[in-house]
Parts: sequence; structure tokens; C-alpha cells
Amino acid sequence: MGRRVYLRHPTKSDYAQWTRVRADSANFLKPWEPIWPRDDLTPRGFRRRLDQYQRDRKSGRSLPYLIFDARDNRLLGGVNVSNIRRGICQTATIGYWMGADYAGQGYMSAALALLLPYLFDCQGLHRVEAACLPTNDASIAVLRKAGFQMEGKARSYLCINGAWEDHLLFSALRSDVMMSVGF
Repeated sequence: MGRRVYLRHPTKSDYAQWTRVRADSANFLKPWEPIWPRDDLTPRGFRRRLDQYQRDRKSGRSLPYLIFDARDNRLLGGVNVSNIRRGICQTATIGYWMGADYAGQGYMSAALALLLPYLFDCQGLHRVEAACLPTNDASIAVLRKAGFQMEGKARSYLCINGAWEDHLLFSALRSDVMMSVGF
């Protein structure tokens, strides 16, 4: 648990908060995310999401987290560690979102400051990757603050809001992150 935030895996009891934050943030998140399934904010859609998260966690492919304010347990956003690759890679990809009311307040930086040392020290990862749209200045700033370095641009990398979009590719090694958080 951090001073400002804590992370934990999503559970059924998160449905009401999750739905409220996602619904209230729909217009804010739309330019940065894939198109949501029609039933995404329904109980059935949330159960389907939790079932997929559980399958991915059991297989070692993904670690989904929700981000909460440590003072009042308010849901702020989420971060997903996906595409976990072991063997000679020891790498994963992170993606994240923040509720509109909480963006720009340092919560995502605090969440990554907790998550990245865990991924390197406890999960044994060597490298963590992230991608963001070239126009997403806030996300670029979060990644740089967390110790990520830009590696280049991937053309038509992800389908965002219905269109294939170029993305900037970032990566962090353990040494990058430990220097950025003062270890």
C-alpha cells in the first residue's frame, strides 16, 4: 500500500464504483481507448471481464489491478499488466486508465511507483513496455516520470476509438525505474 493509493485485483464488489467511474469518464477516455462493448457497463459485462481477468491471472498472462485512493477507498482508475512473457524475455506490457475526475493529480504516477518495483522485484520481470498515442501528452509525462524511455513509433499499432492509430513505444528496465523513484 502506498501513501496516496493502493492497488488490488478487481472483485465483484467493485462493480458499482467501477461502473460509475467508467460511465462518468466515457467521453474523457473515448479518444484513448478501444471501442467499448455495448454491454461493458452492465453486470453481465463486468462478470465477463472478471472471468477473463481470472483466466489470464491463472495462466500467468495478465495481472489486472484497480487503483484506489488510500484515504477513502475511492476507485480512481486501473492498470493492467498484460502480455506477460517469460523465458528469455521476462517482459510485459502495461496499459492504464484514470477516471476523468482524478486525472492530472498524480494518482497514476503514484500507482506506477508501487507497481513497477513489484513487477521487477517480485514478478522477476526484466522489462516493462507501454504504448500511447503521440497526442496523449499526459500519458507521455506519466511514463517519463516513472522512468520509461521512448524507443520509437509503431505504425497503426492499436485500434483506438474505431481507427488504427500510430503509437509511441516506451520501455522501462529495473535500473530505469529504480533511478526515477530514488532507489
